[in-house]
Amino acid sequence: MVKSTAIIFILTFSILMKLEKCRFSLVFVVLFISVGLVLFTFHSTQFNWTGFLLVLTAAFTSGFRWTLSQVVTQKSEIGLSNPLDMMYHIQPWMIIGLLPLSSYVEGVPLASSHHLFRFHEISEILTSAGIVIGGAFLAFMLEFSEFLLLSRTSGLTLSISGIFKEICTIVLAHITFGDKMNPINFLGLVICLFGIALHVILKAVHRKEDEKELHNNSESMEMLLVNGEANSTDEEEAELFDRNAVRPPRVHKHSE
Repeated sequence: MVKSTAIIFILTFSILMKLEKCRFSLVFVVLFISVGLVLFTFHSTQFNWTGFLLVLTAAFTSGFRWTLSQVVTQKSEIGLSNPLDMMYHIQPWMIIGLLPLSSYVEGVPLASSHHLFRFHEISEILTSAGIVIGGAFLAFMLEFSEFLLLSRTSGLTLSISGIFKEICTIVLAHITFGDKMNPINFLGLVICLFGIALHVILKAVHRKEDEKELHNNSESMEMLLVNGEANSTDEEEAELFDRNAVRPPRVHKHSE
């Protein structure tokens, strides 16, 4: 439930960095989806301050990360609009951060597992390798699609798409594994879907308004340029006329 605040942080950073216009409709949709996501994932649990602060910090840094990624991918001077270029430069730093942590937490259990180094049959290691490679391919395509979407739209749209992914995951878990959904969860699901649909509609409306405003500004600029050229031409003609007017007449001397 705390993780659902990530979309609020993304909206805040997007407005502060002037990537999104501060519209009432946009703030309403984000809060609407956040409330729906809280209800959708609601269940009784024991509160833990350490876990609360860790998840809240992760949501904060996630919002900051995706906002900065939007700035980098959409700035033509940097030249990282291609998702592959972005992944090529960012993946080594992600490995440096994740590999030591995963080795510390999972290194010994993984090394002593019969699915890896202590396998008894060759089929076990081949199965494990196939699962790892398949998961790596899915993760690669997921990140590729995330940066592609980010370079074409915004971090806010990416976050809302991620919420739709989470909804699909929980619904599939309910259908496949029989996970329970109470009426509050179902109400949150409806609110989330309605909020996502509302965001798509408002995004299209705001895009048309921005294109119309940009078109009007370009027309105004063209008119100013045309008027400026016309004024400069009139001034040149007036200056030429004044010069001719004040020029003294030539006196012809006749020889006697």
